[in-house]
Amino acid sequence: MDISRAEQRILHLLAQGGHIDLIRDDRRKPSEAQCFTRDGWRYGGLDLELFRKLKRRRAIASKQGQPYRITRRGLELVRSEFDNR
Repeated sequence: MDISRAEQRILHLLAQGGHIDLIRDDRRKPSEAQCFTRDGWRYGGLDLELFRKLKRRRAIASKQGQPYRITRRGLELVRSEFDNR
């Protein structure tokens, strides 16, 4: 299954140790998704539509209220490169 270039970038960041924080509004609906690198820098290329695509493909998951991280399925989807950690 092919994934878009934007999905590829996010999955690479997550594979290297990054995470996604989801910000919710008063009604507990997701209002914003923020992607952070392993160094703590915010990556601006993630919006709610892209977040939902990754979640629908089961490439990311959250466990016990923790930030979203990459899953084994996500690691299979992302094309491996030598510099991935």
